[in-house]
Amino acid sequence: MSQLLAPTVLLPYQQAWIADTAAVKVCEKSRRVGLSWAEAADAALTAAASTTAGGDDSWYIGYNQDMAKEFIRDVAFWAKHYQLAAGEMEEAVFVDEDKSILTFAISFASGFRVTALSSRPSNLRGKQGRVIIDEAAFHNDLPGLLKAAMALLMWGGKVRIISTHNGDTNAFNELIQDCRAKKLPYSVHRIEFDKAVKEGLFQRICLSTKRQWTEQAEADWVASMRAFYGSSAGEELDVIPGSGAGTYLPRAVIEACMQAGIPILRLALTDAFTLMPAHLREAETADWCNEHLLPLLKKLDPNLDHYFGEDFARSGDLTVFWPLAQSRSLRLITPFVVELRNVPFEQQKQILFYMIDRLPRFQAGAMDARGNGQYLAEVAMQKYSAARIGQVMLSVEWYRENMPRFKAAFEDKVLVIPEDADVLGDLRAVRIERGVAKVPDTAHTRGSDGRDRHGDAAVALAMATYAVYQMTPAGVCDGFESVARRGSTEDSGRNDNDYSSSRSML
Repeated sequence: MSQLLAPTVLLPYQQAWIADTAAVKVCEKSRRVGLSWAEAADAALTAAASTTAGGDDSWYIGYNQDMAKEFIRDVAFWAKHYQLAAGEMEEAVFVDEDKSILTFAISFASGFRVTALSSRPSNLRGKQGRVIIDEAAFHNDLPGLLKAAMALLMWGGKVRIISTHNGDTNAFNELIQDCRAKKLPYSVHRIEFDKAVKEGLFQRICLSTKRQWTEQAEADWVASMRAFYGSSAGEELDVIPGSGAGTYLPRAVIEACMQAGIPILRLALTDAFTLMPAHLREAETADWCNEHLLPLLKKLDPNLDHYFGEDFARSGDLTVFWPLAQSRSLRLITPFVVELRNVPFEQQKQILFYMIDRLPRFQAGAMDARGNGQYLAEVAMQKYSAARIGQVMLSVEWYRENMPRFKAAFEDKVLVIPEDADVLGDLRAVRIERGVAKVPDTAHTRGSDGRDRHGDAAVALAMATYAVYQMTPAGVCDGFESVARRGSTEDSGRNDNDYSSSRSML
């Protein structure tokens, strides 16, 4: 029989939350994982400290009176556990805008207090210290509450925002998405039910309730919790906002970033090409690059930083190379796109290296390293360095962390992309699945050539924006020069309509 090993007082995810000292931190979490309890420990320790040691008041805001009272009781528990000098829970009534407000508080010998208020934004007026907004998704006016809370930052205060989800259109989910899109500089934590169980949640419950822990008992308990929540388990336990389904990028948002005249080079080969001798395949591919790719590369502005993203396929879907030039106004301009269908591995490498070698001020590229794509990503990394080539294993977590910023680039009209029906279709194929934006496995569409597409251009563009925002520190350039240098063309004066679209086949 398995033995229960007594965990530390705080579980790893609770410790990670308290250890994060960001001015503003946000946590999307499963039900009943004890994060408010951990926050009460932090509030107690902070209130007990002297001013020079970082002591401060804490203002807890739940959405009902029971939550307020429970939090102060938890603070009292921690004060006793840590042997902190503190009084008993106090109740007080004050009048705010002709309404009587019942508050709960506990005072410490340091002179600081932990006070639980109602959720009216005006209650924070004139306050200083730490603000804890619990179950934020269920407050009536979360935007107003956040606005009031952020005012405390001016004098060194801190804001902690904790909640389970309450729908994908809720202000709390919008806050999370804005954080992941880097629109807001807040720290984000995510605590799923399975993560909490793995890190000792059920063991903690067994200790508290004097139950015997076994692996089977834990498995049975997990199954019972999922059965209890039923169809709501995704939102209540797995931290997936409810009602999350549908197209991720509205058509109008995509079309607002489209520009006519940006060429797309489409190369489709027959199976017979693969059987040709290597020197003939290389020669044919070199001729194609010189005829179709080189004229577009020569038009690139040598003074701008260039990036690229790639989505890999060998036969069924498309390999897409999507370069981006970052203009002086920080817009991300697509000079051209390369789509390859049924192109052998070595010729994909040949075309990729031809392009990278001629990208002016090449900074970084992100490549799909799943399955067969791992070979191409690896050889590119070996040639251009790990600092410049990101070998990305696309996963739910990668999509969760990076797609919000990808969407923000469209919404803010940072991107300039080709006006093309196939590209539009690929971008429209991105859907919300279990709260995460990605191209579903079943999302195949018919392209203008009559062949299947699988959101390939959307993935390549998402990778390209990832290369821009995540792979290269702002302002850092190590002096890498591409093979060819071309005459300068001012970004503001270049007319992308000079490009002529090309659809080519060897």
